[in-house]
Amino acid sequence: MYRCFMIDVGSLRALTAVEQYGTVIAASDALGYSPSAVSQQIKKLEKEAGFAVLERRGRGVLLTERGVALAAYGRKIMAELEELQSTLLADPAQPTGRLRITAFSTACRGLVGPLLGQLAQAAPHLDVTLLAEDPREAVARVSNGEADLGLVHNWNSVPLVIPEHLSLEWLSEDVADVLVHRAHPLAGRDSVEPADLVAERWISTPQGAICNEALLRIFTDLGRIPDIRVYDPDFGTHVALVQQAAVIALVPRLGRGTLPADVVAVPVSNPPQVRHVGLVHRRTMTASPGIQLASALLRKIAVGP
Repeated sequence: MYRCFMIDVGSLRALTAVEQYGTVIAASDALGYSPSAVSQQIKKLEKEAGFAVLERRGRGVLLTERGVALAAYGRKIMAELEELQSTLLADPAQPTGRLRITAFSTACRGLVGPLLGQLAQAAPHLDVTLLAEDPREAVARVSNGEADLGLVHNWNSVPLVIPEHLSLEWLSEDVADVLVHRAHPLAGRDSVEPADLVAERWISTPQGAICNEALLRIFTDLGRIPDIRVYDPDFGTHVALVQQAAVIALVPRLGRGTLPADVVAVPVSNPPQVRHVGLVHRRTMTASPGIQLASALLRKIAVGP
């Protein structure tokens, strides 16, 4: 005989978080609760359900077969609740609540900076936070509910995978140039090709970053790898070291600002270095007034004056 029980949404959220993050401690960090509070929620769920949803495995935990099934239903319920909160319970004329944005660093300067100023005027009761992250991490954070809106880029040579439950809208194209010192032999060129750059010393974003992969792939057809002497995540540092004639750099135009007099930007051809800039959010949040307002403003900012 099957038992009937009332599902506590908080307990269900705790279970889905444990499934997503793998441990009670990681789930508690994501939810903003203490580990003991999450454990109590899980115990409450097990007591109400009449079966175990977690089992110990070494120092960690695994979901039982029934726990996995319950977590799957939990994800659906959480998505429906999120959609309800973002539509029927929200005032489209007055966006309120929180809007958690994650964006790559140049988008923070070139796109989100102007956005924050405009949102402060258009929706003063919308609580906006911003976290700078590489696009892969941004997609993961939006996907699992840790952020609401993500600004990402997709290099023509490095595709970005977007989960099906996320909505993706492309906003603009961002061209990257090779930056050299004005005394460099390539400074007077109208453009450069990969073969012109083989013997150069480079500064790059850290290994594993998408911009680093884009730089590596420039030389794929030549069977070579660039001679990278410096790794730094900040393109401002790239510009500063090019100014010292120590290295050259591949730097996107978005958020780049005015270059120093000693630094020259040379376009790359065959192929040109272009990345598409877009925004992602969960499909359940499509009707959210905050998402709609921020997206509309970003479209205008991306087009420019």
